[in-house]
Amino acid sequence: MKTLVLAICGFAIAGLAQVPEGPDNVVAGIPANYREANVGTYTLPDALKLENGKPVKDAKTWTEKRRPELVKLYEENQFGRTPGRPDGQSFEVFEKSAPAFDGKAIRRQVTIYTTAKKADGPHFDVLIYIPAAATKPVPLLLNLSFSANSATVEDPGVKPGEQWNREKKRVTAPAGGGLGHVKVEPIIAAGLGFATVYYGDIDPDFLGGIPNGVRAPYLKAGQTEFAPDEWGTISAWAWGASRIMDYFETDKSIDAHRVALFGISRLGKTVLWTGAHDTRFAAVIASCSGEGGAALSRRNYGETIAHLTAPTRYAYQFCANYGKFGQHVDQFPIDAHELVALIAPRPLLLQTGTTDGWSDPKGEFLAAVAAGPVFKLFGKQDLGTTEWPAAGMPILHDLGYYMHAGGHGALPADWEVFIKFLEQNLKP
Repeated sequence: MKTLVLAICGFAIAGLAQVPEGPDNVVAGIPANYREANVGTYTLPDALKLENGKPVKDAKTWTEKRRPELVKLYEENQFGRTPGRPDGQSFEVFEKSAPAFDGKAIRRQVTIYTTAKKADGPHFDVLIYIPAAATKPVPLLLNLSFSANSATVEDPGVKPGEQWNREKKRVTAPAGGGLGHVKVEPIIAAGLGFATVYYGDIDPDFLGGIPNGVRAPYLKAGQTEFAPDEWGTISAWAWGASRIMDYFETDKSIDAHRVALFGISRLGKTVLWTGAHDTRFAAVIASCSGEGGAALSRRNYGETIAHLTAPTRYAYQFCANYGKFGQHVDQFPIDAHELVALIAPRPLLLQTGTTDGWSDPKGEFLAAVAAGPVFKLFGKQDLGTTEWPAAGMPILHDLGYYMHAGGHGALPADWEVFIKFLEQNLKP
């Protein structure tokens, strides 16, 4: 594995011009590099070597020994440990079956309560659509959204929602067309279900938000923050997604064995960690997850661990231990290729953009190449190439990669690729 990684550090000459270079800039007082010549050399941790030094040669050893080692390393050093399913959890289906999109779909709305206190404790709403023509449980895409449910889709029947604003206050969300808007009809037409949840209802996306989210009940008396190896907001959002899966397992219209995850940017990081940590999810599509997601940390390009964990930026999204590696990335015991590998043997699609240098689209591709041997342990198809593909040339294998011509996030046209990937792997 190590030989492979060292060999790929300098490849993909054909792709070097795909992402515009420089000029460098400074974020939070920390320089950011956008030049391939300044990436530097690095050696990745060997995903296929146990902590005792023995090689991993088969899927059984990976599943029973190496995988648990890596999950623990991610818990302790990046995302933080989380509790299991809460004893007081319950579900309220407040809208069971309403026609939507000219009768093409059935709309369902559910509140997930994470404590026995119900409305007085943390809870969040999940919006679900099922193809009206379905005669058996359907595969489904769960979307983690930056917007309230009523702003993520254009459907006047959705319960009006609230969102956190920049002043850390709850305000009424706009109806439809919000950040991360999703057009549901093509998903339904493909025979897939669709569900969405507002991430801010699970845990607020700002420093000091713990009292207003799902982590609050887990604070001990007098405690205001968690231990250095305990959950940040990304793990809280991932924990919330797992609670939604708990509900899916009770809904007879959903095939809980065929549920995929989708998220963009910090929610791209979230769906990667969710899929790595909770193997009940059948597939993952991560859009522009960048540093802390699928982009290699040891590759000095765009955002770095130091940028992420700077006090004025996003340290609260991770466990406190993560910040120790900002200036010592060579000591980071893991790297992004291992997060990618933790999805194996389940299908994974990484989507990036040519002008999103901050998220390092090439770094995501290199991580996928380095994770390929783990997918192959299971007889799955890796990328099948070490040449960085041009924009608009998707690789839709079990381990996939797709770069659009454009910037950060998912473009409307990308959804055709996403749906094709889901059709291939969830087989509606």
